[in-house]
Amino acid sequence: MTHDQQGSGPARRAVLGAAAALGAGGAVFALPGTAAASDTPATDTAARHGGHGSSKLPVPTVIGHRGSSGYRPEHTFGSYQYALDIGADVIEQDLVPTKDGHLVCRHEPEIGGTTDVSKHPEFASRRTTKTIDGTATTGWFTEDFTLAELKTLRAVERLPANRQRNTLYDGRWEIPTFEEVLQWAEEQGRKRGRPVWLHTETKHPTYFRKLGLGLEERLARLLRRYGRDRKDSPQFLESFESSSLQRLGALGIAAPKIFLLSDLTSRPYDFVEAGDPRTVADLVTPAGLRWIAHFARGIGPTLLLIIPVDATGKLGTPTTLVRDAHAAGLILHPYTMRNENTFLPADFRRGTDPNAYGDAFGAFKKYFEQGIDGIFSDNADTALLARQDFLKS
Repeated sequence: MTHDQQGSGPARRAVLGAAAALGAGGAVFALPGTAAASDTPATDTAARHGGHGSSKLPVPTVIGHRGSSGYRPEHTFGSYQYALDIGADVIEQDLVPTKDGHLVCRHEPEIGGTTDVSKHPEFASRRTTKTIDGTATTGWFTEDFTLAELKTLRAVERLPANRQRNTLYDGRWEIPTFEEVLQWAEEQGRKRGRPVWLHTETKHPTYFRKLGLGLEERLARLLRRYGRDRKDSPQFLESFESSSLQRLGALGIAAPKIFLLSDLTSRPYDFVEAGDPRTVADLVTPAGLRWIAHFARGIGPTLLLIIPVDATGKLGTPTTLVRDAHAAGLILHPYTMRNENTFLPADFRRGTDPNAYGDAFGAFKKYFEQGIDGIFSDNADTALLARQDFLKS
């Protein structure tokens, strides 16, 4: 997930006309079985509170962001296992494809910063520049490697300047396939006597579909194979592209879906491709949220959409997004909380070292007070203690 906060400033959401919020770019969403504007939004109580059937989740739900990426290189079994061991309620994966069509867990298809590929001379010629969602990126890309080739690589820390201690684990773990994660979740669920919840993102789905590597069909097959395709499955599905979530629904995947939202001025890339003029500012209006509720169980907004920051980087006045989303029957899983000063709002930083821990507990309290239903965190143990404090208060 692109879960690094993007600055949107203190600007409030613009209330735009219903025609702009609901009517533009309809062709993007004309998938078989897609809910129409007149359909009833998903508003059942279990979904609203982050639980499904008898498998209820604690609220606010703590989602281990890429596993436990505050402590281990992200999207590795070391990261996933540690997140589960320290108590995360849900474990997140980001999915990208290999050249031969396997789904693997990487934050982005470019793997120069998350693996040791640059140290493999046999792959030096694969370094290239590609344009993904309108942005030119240079490096090595999963879609240019077979799964067998990717398995010769080892994961490294993505943020070594900020998380020097995590580099201790560089080279220890390989890139997991999503099927391996599903098998791991089954095994861990049996050991614990309860389901292991997953939160799984389709990365750049429009880009990959153009390459003939559509993510949704591959994901749907795996979800069915491992019994995670139902409405009450211990499985969230997330994407920054609404058409990806709708396609999964059209494929018969009923597991709860979360529509990810970046900063106010951004446009989902499937909107860009279809000429749909809407921005996130349109989507977070009451009308936009009602539209989202026809195909998703909730939204995953950047934390800046919950509480913007002012010119000094301090938290400003909360928006009405939580209230408006709940009114539309949607749950909220905002992203991303991290413990280090450099990632915290300025009013919760402590000392002068940007990589030292700040007052993460204070920041968690402010976000929990807004009524969010869950939160992505690189440090699930901190989030769990913060939740405990909040629920006691």
